[in-house]
Amino acid sequence: MRIRLGYVAIALGISQGSPNKTTTVFNLNKIKDKKDQLSKLRRLAEENLATQLRVLRYNAAHHIQVFRITSQLIPLATHPIAFDWDYCEDFRSELLAIGDIVKRHGMRVSAHPDHFTILNSPLPHVVEAALADLRYHVNLFESMELGPETKLVLHVGGLYKDKGQSTERFKVIFQQLPETIRERIIIENDDKSYTAKDVLTLCQEIKAPMVLDVHHDYCCNEGIHLEEILPEIFATWGSGIPKIHFSSARDNANKRAHADHIAVDEFLKFLNIAKICNRDFDVMIEAKEKDLALFSLMEKLKEMSEVKIINEAELEY
Repeated sequence: MRIRLGYVAIALGISQGSPNKTTTVFNLNKIKDKKDQLSKLRRLAEENLATQLRVLRYNAAHHIQVFRITSQLIPLATHPIAFDWDYCEDFRSELLAIGDIVKRHGMRVSAHPDHFTILNSPLPHVVEAALADLRYHVNLFESMELGPETKLVLHVGGLYKDKGQSTERFKVIFQQLPETIRERIIIENDDKSYTAKDVLTLCQEIKAPMVLDVHHDYCCNEGIHLEEILPEIFATWGSGIPKIHFSSARDNANKRAHADHIAVDEFLKFLNIAKICNRDFDVMIEAKEKDLALFSLMEKLKEMSEVKIINEAELEY
């Protein structure tokens, strides 16, 4: 099995490696002139896009091909204050440059819309806000000229006192999505409500790929072992390369919180489970130390005789 490792959004290994600069509506409203407000957003977006390009160049230099792009790249893009702002046109060349480096280096990039992006809410205005957020992400990826292989990770959403009805509501809304959005969505199990088995069943029904979050499965599990369902989870990707999320718990008192680094024994335990599938897959590391956690894990794996290191972010097992 060949396994590529990636990380989320911010590169800690370079100076000012965060493309997350933003502002609040409260602070923006202190600026009285609408043109000045948009100028503020443009300056932040311009800085974020320049940083994003630097981060991707850094990733390429270190053979990191799996990466999650921040949802904050264009600040407040879905807020009414920016409704008349054609940010994709404003930053056409910058977005194309990002897409170019992704394609040139064969990178697998994705995004994970924020927790308020909830498709199964019974409240229409919440669903509308979710759709606006999804359109924003698709606009960015299309402006980067990145096709439907560039995915958006979603959770199923809330329980709303009835898991069955809430799941059905997700299915209905999902099927009503424009194809340009629907074809990019992949669904992840969460740490409180929807187990890996719940999400697997949903993904099989709506024919969407499933992202297994191993840490979430540890937090929210109804007694089903990963060995029992991992082949089916990977099968939701068809002929594509599956992707998982991996993190370690910070401590026993708060097992949902992510640790700074990855526990190598936990990672090896999962690799041994994955051997039953005998197929390549990608790993999104969700540790607090981002790229530094990736490099740290690879250093530890070098000491394992059963692991063959291919480069700084890829291994064979």
